[in-house]
Amino acid sequence: MRFALAATLTLCACDAAPTLDAATTSDASEAPPPPPPAEPGRHTVTLTDTRQVIPGPGLPAETPPGNSNNNLDIVRHDGRFYLAWRTAPDHFASKATRIFVVSSTDERTWRFEASLGLDTDLREPRFLSFHGRLFLYVARLGTNPLSFDPQGMSVTERSADGTWSPLEPFYQPGFIGWRARVSHGVPYLLAYVGGEHEYRFDNLPLDVHFLTTMDGRTFTGVNPANPVVSHGGGSETDFAQNDAGDLFAVIRNEPGDETGWGSRVCHAPADHLAQWTCVSDPRKYDSPAMFWYDGEAYLIARRNVTATGNFDLGQRMYDRTRQAVNYAIDYTRQPKRCALWRYVQAEHRIAFVMDLPSRGDTCFPAVLDADAPNERVVYNYSSPIDGPDLPWYLGQRGPTLIYRHVLRFEPRR
Repeated sequence: MRFALAATLTLCACDAAPTLDAATTSDASEAPPPPPPAEPGRHTVTLTDTRQVIPGPGLPAETPPGNSNNNLDIVRHDGRFYLAWRTAPDHFASKATRIFVVSSTDERTWRFEASLGLDTDLREPRFLSFHGRLFLYVARLGTNPLSFDPQGMSVTERSADGTWSPLEPFYQPGFIGWRARVSHGVPYLLAYVGGEHEYRFDNLPLDVHFLTTMDGRTFTGVNPANPVVSHGGGSETDFAQNDAGDLFAVIRNEPGDETGWGSRVCHAPADHLAQWTCVSDPRKYDSPAMFWYDGEAYLIARRNVTATGNFDLGQRMYDRTRQAVNYAIDYTRQPKRCALWRYVQAEHRIAFVMDLPSRGDTCFPAVLDADAPNERVVYNYSSPIDGPDLPWYLGQRGPTLIYRHVLRFEPRR
């Protein structure tokens, strides 16, 4: 969700902006409800370290953080860690937005790599390290803070001399790239089109494309005959594969469709990766990041801090537009967390594991393998984790910081 409460009402495509029913209102001054019961699978997961990275003492002078530091990605490439993040006056679209890129050997002292700007909003930085080459993809949007205006994706590549090529458009106009990764030796990109419809509440569909590439710049469908794996309300999507290559995925379904609102929980067999079978989940897993570890498909995504955690509040008495707006308004009023979940493979559902230190405006995670084989490093942004527990629409005004967390996975006894 990219908009404050006022923006949601402004952009509503109905005759009059609906008001929230009593059942959907909340008092942000109340203490948040406890998290749902944890459902650990094969592992006991513990948080062993948390530290603030941005703003931080190890950054180069060329990358002064703004008030809002949020959308990010990190990757290992050629013996270094490469970190990219969006910095701007706040969470909303601005031509002052920059994407900073830094690198490090120890994740403490960072070297300047690039500062990217196009006098328009940039988001969703995504690295792809493949065959010795390092690409960074970003989404171009507009400059109106009350609007979500996808323009397309751009790519830059790091050359052997350490410079980065100018940002160039690629794939098709209007797409937003969500997750780039190499899995089982194959490079993939998940991207969606139609994002402008999410906040116009016009009930027009979005398509998620599941793509691969040979050169980092030209993309085709994993199924060349049809790149679309989701048609309806789906947008932000990620997946993990088990050792046999079977795929487990989560798709955010914010504007809703005939299946409801929230998310889609999907799977596909290794020999038909582009044929996804999905079920609905009333929770909305914003900013999904998935990874496979020792028999489990884990998910890191935003958690709605309410008694049920649901985005879909079960309203069916209104038309779809009014229901979607009601859900969006209610969601902005609630506190948020960034949480670790797992895909329960036998039941094709998502189970809660634990919260990461987070609050306010939070959750755009990236995951790294750690030096210890049973640990994973998670980079994530949040309102100050020692600050007040703000409703989301207040947290989006900033400030937001970037933190580094270490998760340890031990076999359950």
